[in-house]
Amino acid sequence: MTSPPIRIEGYTIEELLALPDAEFQALALSGHPITFQVGTAQVLGQFSVAGHELTVELAHIDGGGDGVLPAIASLAERYARDHCLQTIQWLVYALTCARPNLDLRRILERRGFERYDRDGTPMLRLIKHVPSADDPH
Repeated sequence: MTSPPIRIEGYTIEELLALPDAEFQALALSGHPITFQVGTAQVLGQFSVAGHELTVELAHIDGGGDGVLPAIASLAERYARDHCLQTIQWLVYALTCARPNLDLRRILERRGFERYDRDGTPMLRLIKHVPSADDPH
């Protein structure tokens, strides 16, 4: 038996991607911090597009399980591919939040995230190439 898909603010990933662009941009791509629910987790993050790059900043994740980051990653990758973006820049502030999650840090570092310093703030960063719809890799 498969578990139901993780919902983001009550929407499935498919439902979010089906929203009109203006509505999705107003909801998620404002470039301002937002708090949203992914499954049972509360997430503080910020999303923006500049040029051909989607930037995903995650400041805090409270609660939830192992499916939170994969759900956000799936949405980000599908959005980027659907909108012909070339890269996704991930910035995760797991090093400096009030209660750093050391397990999250180890998981991200195993997935290729590297320590990065932006204006004196340490974080983990990954720049990921987005394959085009006709690129199998």
